[in-house]
Amino acid sequence: MKIVILNASPRKNGNIAQMVGEMCSEAERLGADTEVIEVQKLNVRPCIACMKCRSAHACMLPEDDAQRVLEKIKAADALIVAAPCYWGNMPGTLKVLFDRIVYGLMDESPRGIPVGLHKGKRCVLASCSTTPWPLNILMHQSHGAIRALKEVCSYSGFKIVATVEKGGTKHNTTLSDGEKRKCHKAIRRLLR
Repeated sequence: MKIVILNASPRKNGNIAQMVGEMCSEAERLGADTEVIEVQKLNVRPCIACMKCRSAHACMLPEDDAQRVLEKIKAADALIVAAPCYWGNMPGTLKVLFDRIVYGLMDESPRGIPVGLHKGKRCVLASCSTTPWPLNILMHQSHGAIRALKEVCSYSGFKIVATVEKGGTKHNTTLSDGEKRKCHKAIRRLLR
């Protein structure tokens, strides 16, 4: 199985990087092939809202990393999206990427109803926030980022099989054994 992992955190050794590392290790231990894409390092121009991609099924902007990432997602069997919480949502760099590749994630019916292009593929979502647990859930911080990621992935047709959230990362800079187990469990669900 080929798994593409979108790591949307700029922190090299932060909680998201640790989650991604745990998920990669577990996936590879179970025989999957993983590729981590560092979203912060991509060269992606913002969408200009021309809407031509909806009918042409291709972006009209000059090719950049957005199209290359889309091809990797299309070729993958599964997707992991790991993103820190920025103001109760995903980081802007990840949102710009999703905006630019919307035509390859979903189509729409003649009535404008979204049609996912990745039906049959599975997905895991992960997020963390500095807001301490359980406030990260109750105040829609990491939970807000997960909610936004669920919307993108669900409309794209992915079946979300697990989510992993962590609060209080300002003072908890490493994953606990329990959090590592959650990452491993998410991968086992992904590979079922």
